Amino acid sequence: MSASGGTKAIVAALGANLAIAAAKFVAFAFSGSSSMLAEGVHSIADSGNQGLLLLGGKKAKREATPEHPFGYGRERYIYGFLVSIVLFTIGGVFALYEGYEKIQHPHELEHWYWPVGVLVFAIIAEGFSFRTAIKESNEIRGKLSWSQFVRRAKAPELPVVLLEDFGALVGLVLALGGVGLTLLTGDGVWDGIGTLCIGILLVLIALVLAAETKSLLLGEAADATEVAKIREAVVDGETVTSVIHMRTLHLGPEELLVAAKIAVQHDDTAAEVARAIDAAEARIREAVPIARVIYLEPDILRTSTSA
Repeated sequence: MSASGGTKAIVAALGANLAIAAAKFVAFAFSGSSSMLAEGVHSIADSGNQGLLLLGGKKAKREATPEHPFGYGRERYIYGFLVSIVLFTIGGVFALYEGYEKIQHPHELEHWYWPVGVLVFAIIAEGFSFRTAIKESNEIRGKLSWSQFVRRAKAPELPVVLLEDFGALVGLVLALGGVGLTLLTGDGVWDGIGTLCIGILLVLIALVLAAETKSLLLGEAADATEVAKIREAVVDGETVTSVIHMRTLHLGPEELLVAAKIAVQHDDTAAEVARAIDAAEARIREAVPIARVIYLEPDILRTSTSA
């Protein structure tokens, strides 16, 4: 599965969230709706998150240095993890606090048409952003389900944007429901309940993102399909007879480390083994282009070695 960064989806989400955030704060100023305030802060947090993703993508392109010989590909994972923290604290926790305060001290909405109009506009804008993220994801998702795509994607940007946009759309519906029930009943508690639901939703999404990006930060192997391709590419049936054991590790979304102990014939010369290793490396890079760092150690296959 390609590790595309989904820059188009990030930029689309950033533009939508900045416009939506401004509209939400205007609506809050006129109506006093806590749902609108929570949603406005949510949009600001999302805008900051997209900025972090773009910054992480830029920093990850730096060349390797003696201090960082494997490059900076994992910068994208670090910034993806920061996004989950921002979404949890600024988005989720703030919404929970604001919802609690509104339930404790409810008041009627003023100029109700402001929050309703802004929410409808925001749903349309977020819908376009979500559509862009889905289109970008479908290009690399293949036959994976959406949950599998979020769990297995090695590039954090698209899963982050997908979950953010999904959470934003659900949150907008919850905010619209809270505002609508407040208007129907005249009880401002419903606005606070809608805000609480938004907070719970954002916290849950942040926890999912944190778990997935933490796994990437710790280091994930190549997926099973890529591992099978590498194993097949290593063996030529002549000099290299089998793979004794192999380890793979993502140094970044688009850079894979491959380390393997390979079995060679016991009577091969050093020159023959060296040529076989060079040829195996070329085959690996052809089969899995993101395999950038390859270490192959020749050995004689023995029962104890294989175990």
